[in-house]
Amino acid sequence: MKDARRPLRSAIGWSTADRIGVWGYDLTRELIGRVNLGDMGFLEIAGRLPNARESRMFNALLVTLVEHGIVPSTLATRMTVAGAPEALQAAVAAGLLGLGSVFVGSTEAAARMLKDALPDPSADVSLRTTARRVVAEHRAARRFVPGLGHPIHKPVDPRTPRLFAIARANGFSGRYVELMKLIAMHAGQAFERPLPVNATGAIGAIACEMGLPWQACRGIGVMARAVGLVGHALEELREPLASEVWHRTEDEASAPIRGKLRRNARTAGRADPARRR
Repeated sequence: MKDARRPLRSAIGWSTADRIGVWGYDLTRELIGRVNLGDMGFLEIAGRLPNARESRMFNALLVTLVEHGIVPSTLATRMTVAGAPEALQAAVAAGLLGLGSVFVGSTEAAARMLKDALPDPSADVSLRTTARRVVAEHRAARRFVPGLGHPIHKPVDPRTPRLFAIARANGFSGRYVELMKLIAMHAGQAFERPLPVNATGAIGAIACEMGLPWQACRGIGVMARAVGLVGHALEELREPLASEVWHRTEDEASAPIRGKLRRNARTAGRADPARRR
């Protein structure tokens, strides 16, 4: 009986005794020493090497997301280093697992929102009307509009104008970028507070301009943050802070309970006649 199973296929990479191929390129002859890490990341996502403008833009997106300071993902990495200093890969993985709707992963949500709102950027539709509709839908569903606002950077996320300037200089400032800006304007009016485009919103819009699928946007964040988390893991080995965070958290979090136990013990001692004798 003929095997009806679908043949297994992958075009990304292959190896022979003396050659390694990546998306049709010879790794040793055409890639090593010729392309940078960002271009290699673009090749993995897009299946081709970027042109000069795409290279500048994609590398700018990656650089933007490498470092965020002491945030939940870096704390997860550092705490894992404290518990398993021999497992760098586990520490980095621990930090990457925390990339979601609050940190970094909102790039995916912003890009998906834009793609859903404007499937065909060449279509003759009003971007202002589209932006109002997007904001109204999110408000009716009581959902945050992804890619807007920032708890620290106010009134402007300093990364956003820089990214938009690079996008403009390299031909990636089109209708998706315009729509993201209009969504920010209408969201600010609807929610009656400033909600400027943040870095993840800018990256989501620019990724759409570059023709990248929205599903790739969280991957861009994962690529970039992995580099930053390696740095935090190595700094943790040189200058540990995780143990201090652990002990201070334990002491401060349990302080009210320990205080209550001491007070109860003193009260019990005063009420026990045997203890007074």
